[in-house]
Amino acid sequence: MPVIATSETTPGSVTGIILLHEKEFNQWFQQQPRRVQVWVELQAFHAERNKLLMIPGEQGSLESAVLGLGKQEAEASVNLWNAAGLVDRLPEGRYQLQTGLSPSALQQFVLGWEYGQYRFDRYKQKPESKKRNLVLDSGFDMDAVTSIHAACTLARDLINTPANELTPQVLAEQAVEMAQSHGALVRRYAGDELLQAGFPTVHAVGRAATSPPELVDFVSGNPEHPKLTLVGKGVCFDSGGLDIKPASGMLLMKKDMGGAACTLALAQLVIAAKLPMRLRVIIPCVENAIAGNSFRPGDVIKTRSGLSVEIGNTDAEGRLILCDALSLADEESPDLLIDMATLTGAARVALGPELPALFTRDAQLASELMSIGLREADPVWHLPLWAGYDDELSSKIADLNNVSSSGFSGAIIGGLFLQRFVKNAKQWVHLDLYGWNAKDRPGRPVGAEAQCVRMLFGYLKGKFG
Repeated sequence: MPVIATSETTPGSVTGIILLHEKEFNQWFQQQPRRVQVWVELQAFHAERNKLLMIPGEQGSLESAVLGLGKQEAEASVNLWNAAGLVDRLPEGRYQLQTGLSPSALQQFVLGWEYGQYRFDRYKQKPESKKRNLVLDSGFDMDAVTSIHAACTLARDLINTPANELTPQVLAEQAVEMAQSHGALVRRYAGDELLQAGFPTVHAVGRAATSPPELVDFVSGNPEHPKLTLVGKGVCFDSGGLDIKPASGMLLMKKDMGGAACTLALAQLVIAAKLPMRLRVIIPCVENAIAGNSFRPGDVIKTRSGLSVEIGNTDAEGRLILCDALSLADEESPDLLIDMATLTGAARVALGPELPALFTRDAQLASELMSIGLREADPVWHLPLWAGYDDELSSKIADLNNVSSSGFSGAIIGGLFLQRFVKNAKQWVHLDLYGWNAKDRPGRPVGAEAQCVRMLFGYLKGKFG
């Protein structure tokens, strides 16, 4: 984690950072000395969104950095992406913010400063060592930023780790380690134990892999408090199974456990914040591999809930491991049940990589989560659990199929499938996320992204904190 200097006095060389909206530009420009005005004109800078102006001092050193924020919008005008995209472009050194911000905007900026310096370089011989330190007043509360940054780093590290190292066993061990470090009650099932414990679909999906399928279930907190249950899809690699993916479709499949990674990150935040909730976390961990004992198209599997599922496609495996996990969670009627999964490519076609799809039967809850997502720069978008498509899951020989025969509305079909296994939870949220940055941008390099974590924690902290 990059060092953040915290002091009321700032001896030594410190470069100022100025944040400007377009409407503030003219006033700021008129206040600058002529040499700076000439430089600004040469750079054609007018505080456009994310445009960076670095102003040299008279001796040639960097005097200040001015970041354009563009047009001021109704939502928070400063968020963590402003800082994440800024710090990535600055030279090594010490910096101090010279623009006054509200406490919430300042926290976003500092979090972004940390977030933008993340690098996954454990496999490189010469990792980047450049540091940009932010000098803050001594009264700033760094604990909240440190906690959120650590949780997001956990999720990003897990997603970025290749599947030859992050096997189902290793992912399960990560969940167990978190649980035990906080004194949680842990249950762990592996291999054929899953059949004895009532998780036939988790076993079916993962049984062909060298690393056996597992499920981790841990509970933390006062049982008298409201029950929050988190379920995360932990497919450590997805070949597609016998309905094998093309080579291009497998390139990013190490990230198919992104739902589990984000679930563990959120659990870490909830525990660290000591929210008055009884937390339960369920992580099914598998690799969808190919061998003589792979599950097949046309197989019928009886799930934990008792419903039988015909396998229409082995590449729709995520909903299969989640259905048993959700059934387990639903048995005790939690107050809030949340599952996160890199479930469908259809969600990405509809909303793109930056906007996870949100499904819930509670319209008010959906509205709250979307609003908080915008505030936390961690957006989601509500899609319907459209009942008219439910018959697309019909099967002639089983209670339902795991896919639709139609090519339409795939993200909704996935949500409708999972809904069949949630009967008792008072509120249920399904998040179909991508967990990945598909292109390089300042502060957001190609690689893992911890989606929905800050949004959900913001909601839980506001409701139960």
